[in-house]
Amino acid sequence: MAAGTISRIRLENFMCHSSLHIELGEHVNFITGQNGSGKSAILTALCVAFGCRAKNTQRAASLKDFIKTGCSYASILVDINNHGEDAFKPEVFGNVIILERRITESSSSTVLKDQHGRKVAHRKDDLVEIIEHFNIDVENPCVIMSQDKSREFLHSGNDKDKFKFFFKATLLQQVNDLLGSIRKNLNVVDSIVEELERSIMPVLKELDDIQDKIKNMEHIEEIAHEIENLKKKLAWAWVYDVDKKIGEQTEKLEKLRERIPACQERIDRNTAIIEEVRKEFIVKKENVRSFLEKTQEVRRMKEKMQHDIHEAVKLKMDLEKEHARGMQVLNKMNTRVRRLEVQVHEFQLKRMQQTQAEVFQVEDSIWELQQEINSANLCATRLSEEEKKLSEELQDIIKSISDIGKEIDEDGRRINHLKSQIEDLRRRQHDKLTAFGGDRVQSLYRSIERHHSRFKCPPIGPIGYHVQLASDCWSLAVDCALGRLLDAFIVSCHKDSLILRECAKEVKYHNLQIIIYDFAKPRLDIPNHLLPSTTHPTILSVIHSKNPTILNVLVDQGHTERQVLVQDYEVGKSVAFDKRIRNLKEVYTSDGCKMFCRGSVETILPPNRKWRAGRLCTSLGEKIIEIENETAEIKKINSERWDLKGKLVIDRDNINSKLRTLKRKREDEEQHLERKKVQLDDTKKISIANKHDTAVDTSELEAEMMQVKEDIGNKELVLEKINLKLTDALREENDKRASYKNFIGSAHAEMGSISDAEHELQLVEEKINDAQQEYFEKASRICAEKEVEALGGVGGSTLEQLSDRINKLNQKFQQESRRYTETIDDLRALHDKKGRKILRKQQMYAGFRGKLNACQKALDLRWRKFQRNAGLLKRQLTWLFNEHLGKKGISGHINVDYKNEVLSVDLTMPQDASRDTVRDTRGLSGGERSFSTLCFTLALHGMTEAPFRAMDEFDVFMDAVSRKISLDTLVDFAVAQGSQWIFITPHDISMVKAGDRIKKQQMAAPRG
Repeated sequence: MAAGTISRIRLENFMCHSSLHIELGEHVNFITGQNGSGKSAILTALCVAFGCRAKNTQRAASLKDFIKTGCSYASILVDINNHGEDAFKPEVFGNVIILERRITESSSSTVLKDQHGRKVAHRKDDLVEIIEHFNIDVENPCVIMSQDKSREFLHSGNDKDKFKFFFKATLLQQVNDLLGSIRKNLNVVDSIVEELERSIMPVLKELDDIQDKIKNMEHIEEIAHEIENLKKKLAWAWVYDVDKKIGEQTEKLEKLRERIPACQERIDRNTAIIEEVRKEFIVKKENVRSFLEKTQEVRRMKEKMQHDIHEAVKLKMDLEKEHARGMQVLNKMNTRVRRLEVQVHEFQLKRMQQTQAEVFQVEDSIWELQQEINSANLCATRLSEEEKKLSEELQDIIKSISDIGKEIDEDGRRINHLKSQIEDLRRRQHDKLTAFGGDRVQSLYRSIERHHSRFKCPPIGPIGYHVQLASDCWSLAVDCALGRLLDAFIVSCHKDSLILRECAKEVKYHNLQIIIYDFAKPRLDIPNHLLPSTTHPTILSVIHSKNPTILNVLVDQGHTERQVLVQDYEVGKSVAFDKRIRNLKEVYTSDGCKMFCRGSVETILPPNRKWRAGRLCTSLGEKIIEIENETAEIKKINSERWDLKGKLVIDRDNINSKLRTLKRKREDEEQHLERKKVQLDDTKKISIANKHDTAVDTSELEAEMMQVKEDIGNKELVLEKINLKLTDALREENDKRASYKNFIGSAHAEMGSISDAEHELQLVEEKINDAQQEYFEKASRICAEKEVEALGGVGGSTLEQLSDRINKLNQKFQQESRRYTETIDDLRALHDKKGRKILRKQQMYAGFRGKLNACQKALDLRWRKFQRNAGLLKRQLTWLFNEHLGKKGISGHINVDYKNEVLSVDLTMPQDASRDTVRDTRGLSGGERSFSTLCFTLALHGMTEAPFRAMDEFDVFMDAVSRKISLDTLVDFAVAQGSQWIFITPHDISMVKAGDRIKKQQMAAPRG
């Protein structure tokens, strides 16, 4: 269906309807029904929905009067088709715009929704934008002719009413009113500009007065300058007068010349003193420099000596600790010797008490114990072998359980990943937009819609949302190649990019890629010699987009014309590395493998195995089924692994139980064996001891005692060496401390001499500065004579003449100065300030006048075009009127007088033999007058454009023949024109032939 047409109307508690749903066809719709069934309420609801006031509908005084009696609210929902090239923001509203107007007792609201019923806008400006986009003017009688307008227009024969109808239907009235209001506003602006231009005249006069004052003040300034010059001349006149007196004293000076040699000798002495002071200063400076270098060397020696002292103290402490440890070891060894001596004595006493009978008893016990040990050893060996076999079997089972557990965990992670892929694909299947940024993109879209008025051009994005693939087999490869570029947005200027960045920050969409590109550029035409010379497709050749800006950006930013797609890995290697194709940047296989060559380096990047389909894939249902089947297969394998793991766990528990039993038996046997071995060893020792009747063997204890005594001697030698080292360390520490103190004392002495040298250097500098200052003051007392020579010299004027002239100028200067309180600098600053301000205003007012003249010229041009178009519309109306009248054999002419605002109709009836013209339509029958008026209306319809039109009771006052002709004429006109028509009539329309383009609906009879 065409954009702007009405597909459905739903009314709730509106006028006489509790709930009404009307489905409308794309072309011609007839709605019939008895009087009182609520037919006219449908057109009234359309007018109210599109913003018409209640009084203009002529059905109520206010909107709340439309609420059905006994109800608290009324609701109107109109579904507007939004297909095709003329669609209004299809990316926001979709294929259908739902307009909802809700009326309560105290207020009314308008809401715009998308095709899914989600709220998009609620401002009146948004509704006005839609109305202007689709050219819907419900107050135009050619768009909606209500019942009252039909009766009034068809029954009235007044020429002024016809003119008003024609003037409003052709939008001439709207243009005329608009041009009139513009002319009125221009007149107001002209008077304002004239008033502004007059307002600066006093300021210009004030500026002239300030300029006069400045000229007078400049004359005073010249007087002051002349006074200054005369004062200089007077000063040098005194000098010249003194020079005359000096000439008189020349003789006296000749006498004093004899004293010059003595003065010169004194000057030479002072000069020699200064030279000596300077030499002394240089020497002192060198000494200070050497002292500073020596100070640095002393500081380094001081740090080294401090470090040596620290090392010596550390060595002393280590030796003291080692000496203490040696003393502790020596004490322990002495204690050990005493204990061994006691043991030897006790052992000798014990052996003397043994008897001969005990020897035989010990030998029998040794034989029995040996037999028991052999038997226990065999049993323990057997149990150890059985335990080892069970342990190996248990380790195998545990390893198998661990491997199965890892496989189960890996498959679990894989299943979760596949589920996340399924959820992502389903979200993309429901809304493709989420594939390029998730929920953040939807939030960003809403933010852009809120701030849409701030953008110069609406942003385009994400790029992937506007791109389609020729084949889904390349979806993964294209996604890998373009990557984040598919999530990017495109704007037309830097200002729009800043606004878009604010919108992204508002919804917390960070790192949004924004590309600035000129939307007006046509699609780039890439010549063949710049494309890769291969038969394989490039990314640019497999993608499509309705917006050329998208393709241009993908070429400029993504180099899609130089990225080649191949089916498999081997072909990709051949294309990327073997042939060295010109203009080739990268090669991508269908599974996402990337290959490229940079110089002699060949690079292959493996594909991402986590994803099965790219974000541009359209066959998402097949991918979802494929992943679900794979998930089910993995779950089945996992179930079998769980069963096997359960069996292995049972086996492991049984073997663990057997192993614990064997281990207890083995440990008992080993403990029994160890006890028997201990008994055997004790018995053998007793037997060996009994064989030596005469003496007791204490050689081991004595050897141990001798060894301990030898160790004690060694330790004592080590302690003596440590004591010697400790003494040397203490001596070295004391020596270093003494040398450090001596060094510090000498350093302090040298530092004192350095301070004295610095003080002497400072005194020398002060002497030099005082001498230079004295000579400078004497030299500065001489006055420069060049200034007076530049002024022309004294010129023979005497002191009295110069003094009189200065006094006269001073009097004149004081008289002129008393006339003005401001200084000349203040006046000049004030003049410049006011001059700049007046200049800015003059330039601004001149700009206003230029723009006003341009607007006046544009208005005159539009007025001439308006008058020319009005004349053309009058001719077109007559041609179309005659065309419709001719279907009944009638001819006529329409006269439009724009000056007197009247429209008259001239008709010639076919039954009139004399072919006289009937000028007054009131002389015709009701049916003929209604038919001629209907023809006039259709002629106006042919001159106006609207997506839909509606007429209520258009066949009033017609007889059967005129009604049939009128219906045929209306239907033929509506079908030929192609727009949507809604006809409402209480009469029978059975004579209208049904067809694909004609839909009839019968309203239910009113309830009694």
